Amino acid sequence: MDELIENLKEIGLNSYEAKVYLALLKKYPATGYEVSKLADIPQSRAYDTLKALELAHIVMSSNTKPVTYTPIKPKELTKRYKRKITSTLDFLEKKLPNVKDNYTEPVLCVNGTSTIHKKIIELINNAEKEIFLEIWSQDFKYFEPYLFEAYNRGLDIKIVGYDNFNCNFGTVFRHNGGREIEHSLGGKMIFLTTDNSEGIFGKLNPSKNQDTNVLWTKNEDIVFLIKEFIIHDMYLIDIAEQFPEQLKYFYGQNWKKLKDKVLGGTDFYRVH
Repeated sequence: MDELIENLKEIGLNSYEAKVYLALLKKYPATGYEVSKLADIPQSRAYDTLKALELAHIVMSSNTKPVTYTPIKPKELTKRYKRKITSTLDFLEKKLPNVKDNYTEPVLCVNGTSTIHKKIIELINNAEKEIFLEIWSQDFKYFEPYLFEAYNRGLDIKIVGYDNFNCNFGTVFRHNGGREIEHSLGGKMIFLTTDNSEGIFGKLNPSKNQDTNVLWTKNEDIVFLIKEFIIHDMYLIDIAEQFPEQLKYFYGQNWKKLKDKVLGGTDFYRVH
C-alpha cells in the first residue's frame, strides 16, 4: 500500500489524496466518515481532501444525505495522467530550448582511455542510420564488434583506416600516410560522426607525456566539419587509388608540389 501511495504522489496527488482515493477503491460509495476510517486520517482532513478530489474530477459526490463519494476507475485515472504528462513533456521539449536565445550545443572534453572507449561505444550503439569513422587499426580492433553489430542493424558504415587496416564490412578507404600524420599531429587520431548529430575527435593514442583526451559534441556545425574532414579524406584516397600515375606526374612524389602550394613548404600539419 505504501508503494501505491508513493506512486500516486509521483503523479501529483498528496499523501491524503492518495490515501482517500485508495480507501474509496476499497469501498464505494462511502461517506466522509467512512472514508476517514478506511484511510486512517482525521475526519476533518477527509472532507477537505474529498472536496479537493471532487474539484479535480477524481471522485464524484451524490445528491443524497448523507453525501457519498465514488472514485473514478483506475484506468481512467492513469489514462488522464498519462495524457497530462505526455502533453507536459511535449510542451517542455518544444519550449525549453527556446529559454536561452541562440542556444549552442557545447563541445566537451572526455578524458581517460576507459571513459573515451565507453563514449565511443555509446555513440556506435545509439546510431540509427550511419557511422563515418577515421581510425587506426589498433583502435579499430577494440571497436570492431560494436561496429559489426551496427552494420548488422543495417547502418551505413564508412571508414578511413590507417596502418594496414583490415575490415570485412562497410566501405573502407585505406590511408597510406599514417606514419607521416602520426608524426605531424603527435599521436593517433580518431574522427567519428553518427547520424549527423554527434561527433568525436581527438587523440586516442597520444605521444609520450600527453594526456589521452578527445572532444565530444552534439553541435551540428562541429559535427558537420568532422564529417566533412572524413569525407574529403575519402575523396582524396579514392582519387589517389584510381589515378596514381597522373597525380604523381602533376604533383610529384607524395603530392609534394600540391603540399608546398597549399602549406607553403612547411613541414607541419602534413595530414594528407
